[in-house]
Amino acid sequence: MPLAAKSLIVDLLSSLRGKAMPVRALVAAGELFELSPESMRVALVRLCSRGTVERNERGQYRIAPAAQAVQEHVSAWTQIEERVVPWRGGWIGVHTAGLARTRARVRRRSRALAFLGFAALEPHLFVRPDNLRGGVDGVRDELRALGLEPAALVFVCAQLDADADGRARALWDGQALCSGYRATCQALARSAARLERLSMPAAMVESFVLGGQAIRQLALDPLLPEPIVPAGARAALVDAMRDYDRLGRSCWRSFMKSHGAPHLQTPRTAVAADWAVRLDVGVTA
Repeated sequence: MPLAAKSLIVDLLSSLRGKAMPVRALVAAGELFELSPESMRVALVRLCSRGTVERNERGQYRIAPAAQAVQEHVSAWTQIEERVVPWRGGWIGVHTAGLARTRARVRRRSRALAFLGFAALEPHLFVRPDNLRGGVDGVRDELRALGLEPAALVFVCAQLDADADGRARALWDGQALCSGYRATCQALARSAARLERLSMPAAMVESFVLGGQAIRQLALDPLLPEPIVPAGARAALVDAMRDYDRLGRSCWRSFMKSHGAPHLQTPRTAVAADWAVRLDVGVTA
């Protein structure tokens, strides 16, 4: 699927970690992805009107404060293994019955639940293993920062009966997750081996696209514990992406410098833009 102008803009700006980028650099980047200057400028205007992007006093663009919670979650992919603790078999639940059903509310709620790996055990009841650092209090705070309403109940489920516990463990396909980790590691290795043989524009595009797909996978990973997912499977992907990230940033370094833009912190595409504006990941609340 072709890259949308708004996705490219938000992903580039989010890669600057709070710094701003001139219009000429955004337009030039769009041309690499066959996006016209007009489409880039129109997307900028729309993103500003939505509050996702803002213009600073120098006429340059950066991520707006309203989108920071999402950007911070996505940008934390390098530390995701530090977020987990040993699992003792308990669960964290979120009860959403009685909450507003407007499209905007459901969208923000779904985004928050998806980012923290919750899955539906019953209608309006979402669960995840209680294996995140900070426990239920930390999860509650992060869910609210990402868009869950304060009225939603977030609580510990310490003793599910055997049937409910079995159904909860089956909500995720651990084998499919591990297969996904391995497939992405292999794709990153193949791309890394050929980047130096590509033209610079082609290497920039490939590293941005593939790096973004890997980061999206990590940002939406449910961070499951053993025995649902074997230890080390997810960590291997994080390590592979760290290496690939360095290659991707080197591909973009000269371009960013020549266009008066800050150095790219990490290349990614189609990762944060739609999440910051309108997340649709198949989660219903």
